[in-house]
Amino acid sequence: MRLKEIQKPLSPQQARIKSMQNQVKNTQQAIKAARAREKIKVGQEQLRKISVV
Repeated sequence: MRLKEIQKPLSPQQARIKSMQNQVKNTQQAIKAARAREKIKVGQEQLRKISVV
């Protein structure tokens, strides 16, 4: 075993910080996905308007 493979359990404060960091990362990904869906929706509406005219 290498020294890097052995990890001590996180202290309660460290675990809390790690949890918050993961929550922020997940929220950022969700916002990014929502924005992408919105762009797709707007683009599809524009295509629909162009094809109707």
